[in-house]
Amino acid sequence: MPTEPSSKRTIAFFDGQNLYRCAKTAFGHTYPNYDPLLLAQRVCESKGWRLKRVHFYTGVPDRADNPAWSHFWAAKLAVMGTRGIKTFSRSLRYRNESLILPDGTERTVLVGQEKGIDIRIALDVVRMARSRDYDVALIFSQDQDLSEVADEVKQISIEQDRWIKVASAFPFSPTTTNRRGINGTDWIKIDRAMYDSCLDGNDYRSRENKT
Repeated sequence: MPTEPSSKRTIAFFDGQNLYRCAKTAFGHTYPNYDPLLLAQRVCESKGWRLKRVHFYTGVPDRADNPAWSHFWAAKLAVMGTRGIKTFSRSLRYRNESLILPDGTERTVLVGQEKGIDIRIALDVVRMARSRDYDVALIFSQDQDLSEVADEVKQISIEQDRWIKVASAFPFSPTTTNRRGINGTDWIKIDRAMYDSCLDGNDYRSRENKT
């Protein structure tokens, strides 16, 4: 049985869009107003883990498609970089989606979709486990596509005869609809008090997307 380390080196992996959607449902926040570094620090402090590094991943709309949100993410990611956060972004891909309105009529809207974000997170979590970079992978997401990552890290733990934990952290409140963390991981529920103590002091929104 691998020995549990007394000091647990932790790397945090943020699925930026997934965390935002969860916080919107749980707490009513209308834009990604969290500070990833503060949030990772608070969760690690609550568990007695030692935060080593933060990685952040998100899809970003092209300037031509949505200039306000493109500006928001460019500014937020730039500031993250000055704080030592490793960022990864990809342009959103768009497709037409049909919606049925309350009056029964149908409307077609253009919807942006992330492609490759969950794959990038999965590759990094597995790669860093193999290179023994962490003892705890702390994933801020509820994306069940990452459940296979937990299985792979468990296999790496066996191969290396090394104690490794994978945890998923997510906002949680009475209004939360998805009440599950990533399968095969330890679930860490973030309450409103913790989340609201980790808000970003900067508001990167332009005038257009504040209204």
